[in-house]
Amino acid sequence: MAKKKYKSYLIVDGYNIINDWEELKALASEDLDAARERLIHYIIEYAQYNGKKAIIVFDAYNVKNSREKVERRKYITIVYTKEHQTADSYIEKFISTLSKYDKIEVATSDYAEQQIILGKGATRISARELKIYLDETLTKIKEKQRDSTRKIQRNFLEDRLDDITLSKLENIRRKH
Repeated sequence: MAKKKYKSYLIVDGYNIINDWEELKALASEDLDAARERLIHYIIEYAQYNGKKAIIVFDAYNVKNSREKVERRKYITIVYTKEHQTADSYIEKFISTLSKYDKIEVATSDYAEQQIILGKGATRISARELKIYLDETLTKIKEKQRDSTRKIQRNFLEDRLDDITLSKLENIRRKH
């Protein structure tokens, strides 16, 4: 019998995070779409590096006649809730559809939401913790890129030969 593989989820309360991070909050005051896109970019990087399924939920609670919209991108799903639906209620409902064995982390700094999340078996990450995790991930990605760039730039034969062969070649070189 095949062992069922459970998934790891990161669910992000989008506007809650935007309003909690100074960088995104300042950007949102000038251009909300740009702040959303920057958060989406950060979460895509994080999800790709960590192998998590990421869902960002932006609520349209006060947007007249809005319908739920789901946008799928590589490594991430973005949900815009329908009118009169908060991100919190969407997240609670979504968590209920997942397996109790799935690893579910919800990023929000909303205290009431945190209590509900914990009651449903998920763990919560504060906006500050998520920022720390993202910064660590981005640092690791940059290090990995830097390492692979170094390997590409330095492509010497001696790096690809074993010690015995190198020794033989060195002896031939010295004889001439």
